[in-house]
Amino acid sequence: MSQGNIGVPVQVTEIDPEKLDVCTVLEVINRISGKWAIGILLEAIRGPVRFTELERAVEGISRRMLTLTLRNLERDGLLVRTIYPTVPPRVEYEATAMAKELYQSLNGLLGWAEQHRDDIAAARVAYDTQAS
Repeated sequence: MSQGNIGVPVQVTEIDPEKLDVCTVLEVINRISGKWAIGILLEAIRGPVRFTELERAVEGISRRMLTLTLRNLERDGLLVRTIYPTVPPRVEYEATAMAKELYQSLNGLLGWAEQHRDDIAAARVAYDTQAS
């Protein structure tokens, strides 16, 4: 995480092509579909959100896992972390334009999950009954 990001989001203007790691589509999908990333992104899409707000909103996440996931989402360009020079320092996370674009796809996925969750639950019960 960039400690120098105080008050104003930092924009990267030039990247050395030799320093770019190959980022496969599968890596991107795995990062976004991780256990906690979707919940964090959905909260950040609504507007700037603080660490403690995320901790309360994303049920079951530990402080350490929240920190790691936030760092990864920031590294991937999906979140911007802004530190305000107050005492104590105030830190907010906000979705980037790329994350807001991703929201449309996530919203479709969430709608599909909502529509089919009862069917999936019934299929699990039927499978577990047959397996025993």
